[in-house]
Amino acid sequence: MGRGKLRIYLGAAPGVGKTYAMLSEAHRRAERGTDVVVGFVEHHKRPRTEVMLHGLELVPRRELEYREATFTEMDVDAVLERAPAVALVDELAHTNVPGSRNAKRWQDVEELLKAGIDVISTVNIQHLESLGDVVESITGVRQRETVPDEVVRRADQIELVDMSPQALRRRMAHGNIYQPDKLDAALSNYFRPGNLTALRELALLWTADRVDEYLQQYRGEHNIRTTWQARERIVVGLTGGPEGRTLIRRASRLAEKGAGGEVLAVYIAANDGLQTVSPKELALQRTLAEDLGGTFHHVIGDDVPSALLEFARGVNATQIVLGVSRRKPWQYMLGPGVSATVARESGPDLDVHMVTHDNVAQGRGLPIARGARLGRARIIWGWLAGIAGPALLTLLLRGVVPDIGLANDMLLFLTATVAAALLGGMLPALASAAFGSLLLNYFFTPPLGQFTISNPKNIVAIVIFVGVAVSVASVVDLAARRTHQAARLRAESEILSFLAGSILRGENSLDALLERLRETFTMDSVALLERTSDVEPWTCTAAVGARPVERPEDADVDIPVGENLALVLSGRALPAEDRRVLGAFAAQAAVALDRQRLVDEAEGARKLAEGDRFRTALLAAVSHDLRTPLAGIKASVTSLRSHDVDWSETDRDALLEGIEDGADRLSALIGNLLDMSRLNTGTVVPMIRETDLDEVVPMAIGGVPDGSVELDIPETLPMVAVDRGLLERVVANIVENAVKYSPESLPVLVSASSLHDRVELRVVDRGPGVPDAAKEQIFEPFQRLGDAPRGAGVGLGLAVARGFTEAIRATLTAEDTPGGGLTMVLTLPRTTDSEPSAGW
Repeated sequence: MGRGKLRIYLGAAPGVGKTYAMLSEAHRRAERGTDVVVGFVEHHKRPRTEVMLHGLELVPRRELEYREATFTEMDVDAVLERAPAVALVDELAHTNVPGSRNAKRWQDVEELLKAGIDVISTVNIQHLESLGDVVESITGVRQRETVPDEVVRRADQIELVDMSPQALRRRMAHGNIYQPDKLDAALSNYFRPGNLTALRELALLWTADRVDEYLQQYRGEHNIRTTWQARERIVVGLTGGPEGRTLIRRASRLAEKGAGGEVLAVYIAANDGLQTVSPKELALQRTLAEDLGGTFHHVIGDDVPSALLEFARGVNATQIVLGVSRRKPWQYMLGPGVSATVARESGPDLDVHMVTHDNVAQGRGLPIARGARLGRARIIWGWLAGIAGPALLTLLLRGVVPDIGLANDMLLFLTATVAAALLGGMLPALASAAFGSLLLNYFFTPPLGQFTISNPKNIVAIVIFVGVAVSVASVVDLAARRTHQAARLRAESEILSFLAGSILRGENSLDALLERLRETFTMDSVALLERTSDVEPWTCTAAVGARPVERPEDADVDIPVGENLALVLSGRALPAEDRRVLGAFAAQAAVALDRQRLVDEAEGARKLAEGDRFRTALLAAVSHDLRTPLAGIKASVTSLRSHDVDWSETDRDALLEGIEDGADRLSALIGNLLDMSRLNTGTVVPMIRETDLDEVVPMAIGGVPDGSVELDIPETLPMVAVDRGLLERVVANIVENAVKYSPESLPVLVSASSLHDRVELRVVDRGPGVPDAAKEQIFEPFQRLGDAPRGAGVGLGLAVARGFTEAIRATLTAEDTPGGGLTMVLTLPRTTDSEPSAGW
């Protein structure tokens, strides 16, 4: 049985119609005869959504007891047993109630997909894990329920359910989303027009990136090389010269004119000549491109214009930005230049922008060097110069300027041979020397018109001519080969130097290194394969590109790295001379893999060290702070059981009170220790609900002496979205800490107020206060600053309070009390939803 298909309706905010669209699709499929069931759909008392459930088969939910309340979750076993063709599962990012089959609903969905059941689900953009910080900065609400981006990206279909902020707010005002008593709070907080607009933009951009991945995959599968101008991508061609920064800024301005524009700066290290490129200038241009939101790419290419156009079409670029050539006028005799060639060969699908700058026509430093790989055009010109040149000279010398002397004739023919060598290399020069010697013999040495030579001096002259021509051709060809080798080695050294520096500085991850390799050699995919032994199958450790190979024998290029590691590339075969650079890439990939694993091991060791430090501090604290109340209890019990002393009623009550106080202290200490252990192990699972502060705070201060706390909690405060039990523990710990340090004559003030989208609870004491440098330190475990009384605790109260505060999506900070003392500020999110779980 194959894996099921996943379809996701993605929305920017609650209420845009994701569940309604999902149910509409279910009805369409049911009408076509598809077996559709509702695994879990939450209608949130929305009438129109609830009506859409009619006519669909509902799989009974599973009931779970948690904290003396009953909750319902999707019954995965029941859905698997029912085995429908399609299952509807709402709210993909939902956190299941403790005791469920899986911790997250998307894990339930994975089980259904593995069983071959197609799933239709919904999720909001704010629940994607990678966008948590962005959404919090926009809305001020931290989303505790998230789903990994990769889970959503793997979906077979993602459909964006879009709605303008104004339309969504109108839908809310009509009562189609929330109950009337929640409308004002929702509209003035989370559902503000600015919030909705920003979330909508996030959803659109994320979906556009996903569509772009589909497009690249489709173009690769169908070998489409032409550019599809679905999105503005601007490639900036850099030479390493000072004009590069001007080009990058110009491209950035072009990208800003269209929404979603992207800038890709590319430097192509050419193999056909030496270039004076400043590494410092390239580094500055890389930094500038990245600061402006673009990317920097380093590519090796034998022919710069072709490599630039191939890169641009490979990334589906729409525009190329180039600088006007820095060549001097006479240098155009050597060729049209990169800019003109790119503009001529770009075709109708790529726009080329030529940007002027301060270095136009000021020269390029060294002249353009020649290489052994001259290209088809150069070779053709070399053969024309070698064959047509002597023929044209013969016509010129016979008809226009006859009888200038055999020596001058030979010099002119030698000039044609040298020109053939400069243009086409060795073979055209040798052909020119041979053809020229025949023409000299036939037309210019007596007897004319015959391939014979009567004068011995002329024989010597022609032999010398042939020797000089061959020697010149050999020297020119050797120089070209050496130039090509030098250019090749320079390009390789630049790549190797870049790799070594990046790895040593820890700048490149393994994936970034493989992507650099893929770009450098323009391959389709690059993968690093590993196996544990010679008989075990290969596994992919890291890969970039489309459809990476899974075995070395299936790759176009295979570079072994040790016995059980291999770097494989697919796309095209590479020449043997490239294997040196590939070997360096492979070695660096192995180093990056080892570095990555060492970092993971170091993180694990750090966590173990933290655990050891916690246990050591715990033992040190327990050795005294738990022993002290135990000693007091033991002494009081021993005294009461003594028959030698006739205790009065007052003394007996005092001893019993001491026992009770010691037991209370032990209970509080053990409770904090257990809470800290739960926080360290990550087993605290908050149940977010609507809660009134005036119901929680009085219960939280029940353990402090009467008269030590003054309450100021208005009944008109809005409800907060928190876990009631955890909030009670947080307030109790804060208040007990404040009472402990506050003078007996000055009660602790506990007040609350509503501020925009949050509620603040302030616990004000008049104690000695805490220095600014220690205001964060007091929230660390086992910290007792100042003159804390002996036996007052192990220093966990505020640490537990901070941990529970973060668990319920709130914040806890310390401030100075005007006039002396410390104020604890507990900031709680106002409720904007009536759902019994965190998030939307």
